[in-house]
Amino acid sequence: MRSILYLLTALITAVVILVSCSTGPSLQKYYIDKSDEKGFMTFDLGASLIQTDSLKLSKEEVKALESLEKLNILMYEGDAARVQKEKDSVKGLIKSGNYEQLMKLGSVKKGASISLLGEGDDIDEFVILAHNENSFGVVRVLGDGMTANDVVTLVSLLQKADLDAKQLKPLQGLLR
Repeated sequence: MRSILYLLTALITAVVILVSCSTGPSLQKYYIDKSDEKGFMTFDLGASLIQTDSLKLSKEEVKALESLEKLNILMYEGDAARVQKEKDSVKGLIKSGNYEQLMKLGSVKKGASISLLGEGDDIDEFVILAHNENSFGVVRVLGDGMTANDVVTLVSLLQKADLDAKQLKPLQGLLR
């Protein structure tokens, strides 16, 4: 009897796990799928990128920094047709992934958009999609308990803090 109960519990647990796992397309899956393709570059930057040792931080700045987990960055450079195709794929994933677009700027040839996932004082991530005719980049700013004010504060911190150059090495090839 005990083994039947154990088997039944294991079976129910397995079904719940399989049902709750999404196998559909997602922005995270797109990053993983593209990480080894020619022309794509992906890397993660930790919150330690922002060196604040020499700064006196306000309570808001400390909170914003603590809410930042990491940045996932994906970049692609290639011919205009492929850039457009990949950019459209990312836009589709953002639209279908419960992201809310906050801002869009620029033109069809060169621009950017900012979208967020989460609500109110619990924003899980911001997504920045920037593009021109021959390249595009997607930055996922991942956080825990992050708010829109935290993001604004982080941008301000980036302007006055030192950045850890070792973590920026992957960008050097693109900044020619």
